[in-house]
Amino acid sequence: MTATYRQPGVVLTDRRFTVPLDHDDPTGETIELYAREVVAGDKVRQNLPWLVYLQGGPGFGANRFVGKPAWLGRALKEYRVLLLDQRGTGHSTPANRQTLPLRGGPAEQADYLTRFRADSIVKDCETIRPEVTGGAPWTVLGQSFGGFCAVTYLSTAPEGLSAAVITGGLPSLDAHADDVYRAAYPRIERKVAAHYARYPQDVERARRIAEHLLNQEVVLPNGYRLTVEAFQSLGIVLGGGEGSHRLHFLLEEAFVRTPHGTALSDAFQEEVQHLLSYAGHPLYALVHEAIYGQDERPTAWSAERVRAEFPQYDAAKTLAGDGPLLFTGESIHPWMFETDPALCPLRETADLLAARTDWTPLYDTARLAANEVPVAAAVYHDDMYVDTTHSLQTARAVRGLRTWVTDEFEHDGVRAGGPRVLDRLLALTRDEA
Repeated sequence: MTATYRQPGVVLTDRRFTVPLDHDDPTGETIELYAREVVAGDKVRQNLPWLVYLQGGPGFGANRFVGKPAWLGRALKEYRVLLLDQRGTGHSTPANRQTLPLRGGPAEQADYLTRFRADSIVKDCETIRPEVTGGAPWTVLGQSFGGFCAVTYLSTAPEGLSAAVITGGLPSLDAHADDVYRAAYPRIERKVAAHYARYPQDVERARRIAEHLLNQEVVLPNGYRLTVEAFQSLGIVLGGGEGSHRLHFLLEEAFVRTPHGTALSDAFQEEVQHLLSYAGHPLYALVHEAIYGQDERPTAWSAERVRAEFPQYDAAKTLAGDGPLLFTGESIHPWMFETDPALCPLRETADLLAARTDWTPLYDTARLAANEVPVAAAVYHDDMYVDTTHSLQTARAVRGLRTWVTDEFEHDGVRAGGPRVLDRLLALTRDEA
C-alpha cells in the first residue's frame, strides 16, 4: 500500500517495487525494493524531472532526511527525488545474519550475495524507471559507492540517464582490490598524521588504550570483542569532515577510575560499539571487497593481506617503541567476523565470497570512451576512501566528464557542502560553470 505524508516543506511517498533477484532470469525469484519519493510541498502538482539518489556503502539504505537538509533542498528546486534503498538495505528485502540462513548454507548465501553489486543495482534502477518516470530518463546522483554504481550505469544503460552527478565516487576501472588497498594505506597514514598534528595529546591516549586492549580482554555491552585491531579501525571516521574532532572527543573520555582500578568508561564503550558494529549494515562487510572484483582473480581478503606490507600498522611493534599508534580506515578484515556478533554467523559465507574467481566486469571502457551523457564529478583532494589518482584516471577515460577537484571538503562533501556542491556539479553538466 502506498503511503503519502508530509514533513516540513516536503511531501513524501513510500514506493515499493518487485524486481528479479537475478536479472538474467527475469521470470525467476523476486525481491522487493523500497524507495522514498520526495517532492517540494509547493511543487506537488508540477511535472518535474526525476533524480534518483544512490547512497554510498555498499550496504547502506538511503538517507532518512527530515525536511530539506544537505543537498536535498537544492535538488527539490527542480526535481522529484527518489531515495532508493539499494537491494539488501533499508526497507528493501534485507540480507543479514537473520535472513541469509533462509537461503541455505554458506555456499548458497555466497551465491545469493554475488547479485548485490553495482551491476544488479543498475538493472534494478532500469527495471523501476519506466514505472517511476513513465519511461523518461532521469538524473542519477551517486555518493561514494553510489558513484561507482553511476559509472556502471554509464557503462551498461546510458540510455536511462539524462545526466550523472558523482560525489567522491569515481572508481578505478581496472584496479584489483590489492591495488586499491596499496594506495589506501599510505593515504590513511597521512590522515592519522594530520589528526595527531591537530591533537598531539591523542598520541599518548591512543597508545594507552591500545596497551590496555593488548593486556585485557574487553567485551562491549553488545557482545563485540574489542581487540586492538578493532580499536585501530576507528580511524574510519577520519575520512569525514568532522571525523578528526569526533575521534578526539572519543579518546579523551576513554578511561574512568573504578573500585577495581582503571577501566574503559561506559560512555567510551557505548560510542565505540556504535561505530564498530555492522548490525545495521552487514552488506558493507560482506561485499565490500567484491565491489572491486572484475575478473578471475579472487579478492582473497585483500585488505588484510596488503596490510602486512605496511608493518607500521602493527600495534604490538608500535607499542614496543615510542611512536604513534596508526589507525586504519575503510577496510574489511576476517577478524571482524570473529569479533562482531552481527557478522560471526557469516564468517564462512564471507570466506567463500573472498575466494570467488568468477566476477564479471562492472565497467565498459569502450562505451565510457564514447559517452554522450553529461557527467560531472566532485573529486576530493586526498579523499581517504576513494583514491584521487584512480578517480582522475577514470575521469579522463569517460568522454565529456567534467571534474571539480577540491580540498574544501572531505569525502562527505555532498552532506557538508549541501546545496553548493550539488549546484556546482549540476552547472557543470550544463556547461554553466
